[in-house]
Amino acid sequence: MKRIVAPLMLVLAAAPLVVPTVPAAAQQGQSDLSRVNAYIRAVTTMTADFSQTDRNGQTLTGKLTLKQPGKIRFQYQKGVPLLIVGDGKALTLIDYEVRQVQRWPIGNSPLGALIDPSKDLSKFGKVIPTDDPSILSVQARDSKRPEFGTITMIFKRDAASPAGLQLYGWVALDSQNNRTAVRLSNQRYGVPVEDSAFRWTDPRPRGRSAGG
Repeated sequence: MKRIVAPLMLVLAAAPLVVPTVPAAAQQGQSDLSRVNAYIRAVTTMTADFSQTDRNGQTLTGKLTLKQPGKIRFQYQKGVPLLIVGDGKALTLIDYEVRQVQRWPIGNSPLGALIDPSKDLSKFGKVIPTDDPSILSVQARDSKRPEFGTITMIFKRDAASPAGLQLYGWVALDSQNNRTAVRLSNQRYGVPVEDSAFRWTDPRPRGRSAGG
């Protein structure tokens, strides 16, 4: 059960992606990338329910809390002894069952494209064509650092949401081809979120003070 989340921090994909070359759509693609940039910069806080499915079809649920810049928390369902927290500098995976802590710089994770407003998607992102005009799919990957993985963010066009987009989920793939799919529901923007939400209790022997 718990190993489903070890790659979660850096992965998620529901189906294979085919990326055709569409020169005629280049201008629209740049416009859509700018819109996604605007969305990321407009979302100061967000909470949502999430459903996470790994490549074996195993699913976990929980609550996502986000606060820009760089703060994110995946609180898993009751009975799952795992927590993922981004404190603005690093992403930390805490496994309370085996008392282990793993930590990555946010910039080394595909999630950095989603929780770092300073990033410019036009430099490392591309629009993935879809059959549904109401869906916008943007893939982000640093070609110079393939070991950081790939994330494909899925948005629904929604005039009532920030920058006219509603984040539906994302698709991430790490350098070991581990895949996980995360979908969001009950998104709420601009809600009060305290910085204490991104602290955590260190379970290791002689535990250090809580992170964040």
